[in-house]
Amino acid sequence: MTAPVFLADGADLAGDVIVLAGPEGRHAATVRRIRPGERADVTDGKGLLAECIVAAAGGSQVELRVQARREVPAPDPRIAVVQAIAKGERAELAVETMTEVGVDVIVPWNAERCVARWPADRAAKSLGRWRSAARAASKQARRARVPEVTSAASSADVAARLADAACAIVLEPGAAAAASRLAVPASGDIVLVVGPEGGISPAEMAAFTRAGAVPARLGESVLRTSTAGAVAAAVLMTATGRW
Repeated sequence: MTAPVFLADGADLAGDVIVLAGPEGRHAATVRRIRPGERADVTDGKGLLAECIVAAAGGSQVELRVQARREVPAPDPRIAVVQAIAKGERAELAVETMTEVGVDVIVPWNAERCVARWPADRAAKSLGRWRSAARAASKQARRARVPEVTSAASSADVAARLADAACAIVLEPGAAAAASRLAVPASGDIVLVVGPEGGISPAEMAAFTRAGAVPARLGESVLRTSTAGAVAAAVLMTATGRW
């Protein structure tokens, strides 16, 4: 069994002893119930991982003694998913599963046909929920790098990101090409677009294909927007050799 991973949240990873306090310390001590003598790792979420042994645990604090440190390199190619904003809990589900699969960047997208919207007065709170979901899923998946969750993007923003990508793919159930058959680059950014419940509008699809994106399907069945990104990312992980 692999060791649990906790986020440093400001704790100093440079010394021989790391002290987890606050919410992360409480989670380690009271939820995970780690005890002295057990293995536990701490990461800064940016690739630095400290392999530790628990020295003391209690209340809302855990003390860990560092046994070794290592830097987990940034993945290449990097996989970014532009995820249309989904309604209800499905949005956080999409973020969780994509994080567990290994997606590196998640871009919330205000698509034309999105049922759910992020009003200006609630955008920061909604984005915070996505980022919290990514953090929690990163720990569950034992990731040393928490995926970047960007601010919400417009369709024009998405087109610009696609134009700069080494490989750009738009999921479309009726596409001629299968995502599993596409040639993927050995390096650079692979950007994948997942549309909303109502589908990608003709204007958006035209703009994305002009930017160089290739429409592709996953299979005969149509997946929900909350699961399509994770499934497609798994296909890309296999195609690139990251899995």
